[in-house]
Amino acid sequence: MATDTQGSAVEDHALGQAAKADSLAEREEELHQARLSAKAKRKLRKNSSRDSGSGRDSFSESGDGGCSKGKMGDKKSRSGKGRGLPKKGGAGGKGVWGAAAQVYDVEQPDIRDPNYDDDKQGETVYQTVVPELDDSEFEKAVTPIIQEYFQHGDTKEVATLLRQMNFGSKKSKLPFLSVSMSLEGKASHRELTSRLLADLSGKQLLTEDVAGAFDKLLRDLPDLILDTPEAPQMVGQFVARAMADHVLSAEFLNNYKGKVDCEQTRQALDKATVLLSMNRGMRLDNVWGVGGGLRPVKQLVKEMNLLLKEYLLSTDTAEAELCLQNLEVPHFHHELVYEAVVMALESTSGNASDLIVKLLKSLWESGFVTLDQMNRGFKRVFEAMPEISLDVPNSYSTLRGFVELCHQQGVVTKALQEQCPTRDDGSSVDDGTRNCITEAAQ
Repeated sequence: MATDTQGSAVEDHALGQAAKADSLAEREEELHQARLSAKAKRKLRKNSSRDSGSGRDSFSESGDGGCSKGKMGDKKSRSGKGRGLPKKGGAGGKGVWGAAAQVYDVEQPDIRDPNYDDDKQGETVYQTVVPELDDSEFEKAVTPIIQEYFQHGDTKEVATLLRQMNFGSKKSKLPFLSVSMSLEGKASHRELTSRLLADLSGKQLLTEDVAGAFDKLLRDLPDLILDTPEAPQMVGQFVARAMADHVLSAEFLNNYKGKVDCEQTRQALDKATVLLSMNRGMRLDNVWGVGGGLRPVKQLVKEMNLLLKEYLLSTDTAEAELCLQNLEVPHFHHELVYEAVVMALESTSGNASDLIVKLLKSLWESGFVTLDQMNRGFKRVFEAMPEISLDVPNSYSTLRGFVELCHQQGVVTKALQEQCPTRDDGSSVDDGTRNCITEAAQ
């Protein structure tokens, strides 16, 4: 019995070991199948981005990975919609220029293309764009130009500066601003303004622009007379001069007939009508008078003599200085000094020299007559003494006393006083010349 029991135990043990071996073999087989399934899934995920459908079909048809890889490398269409022809006629591919003898047309660049580069698209044309001036910028830019023009009077320079600006629809403001500034200035400024409008007309200003400016001036006359009481007459003169210079059309005045209610506007239009009727066919060049250096020298000398004679009667130095200022000839003030000194030498009145010294002192202290102009006037007298002495007896002694008095009053310098000539300096008349003068006088 013991032997049978031991034999059955050994047999049971052997069966257990066999069962364990079979179980281990089954597990190894399951693990092997799981590895193959995971590997196939990884290949499927890798190829799904290119063609997931065809990848699944190829894997489902054959579990062999080599067959799927061969299909993925194929250049033929796998969608079933291709013609079965190679791409680009077999001339495509990386680093390939194209098929032999193939000619490409010039492709027009698309401006909406993100890679569009304007600098590389053929010939580039550059153009300067000047922005249009607004109201505040207009006055800041144009006012200094007009003020400088009143000093130099060069219309070409003004035209060059204005050409660099973009006025746009504000061209009519240029004549309006120019005329408004000249109304508060001198007659010479108004003459320069009329010339500027005539020179700019047809080039930078149209007739419509000037007409719009004068329309606004006529409407603003009630405000302009607050600063310039003579504004209606002056605007009328501007209108007449502009029409005579063909800056305004001949129909400008006719457009206002029966449509004017403002008294100041009516005065301006009446003034223009009268000037045009009196000077029909003329340019009205003297509508503002002849001012400054435009006057002839003889006329300036005559006006300065008249100024000095009126001063000797009125003894008003302020009035004399104002009259000299209105002549607008600071470069010709030496003529006034010359005429004043000669008048003092020729005068028989006792207080004439004192009044002349008083006037010269006033002009010197106010700075109206400069040192250069004062010296030039006296030196001209010194040089003309040989001729003056022929008509004025004792002119040399009188001149020395007058120059000494001027030096005491601070009108002339010590150096200029020392230059005062005497008869001993060779300024005397020889006997032959004196005899000729005496015979001529007889």
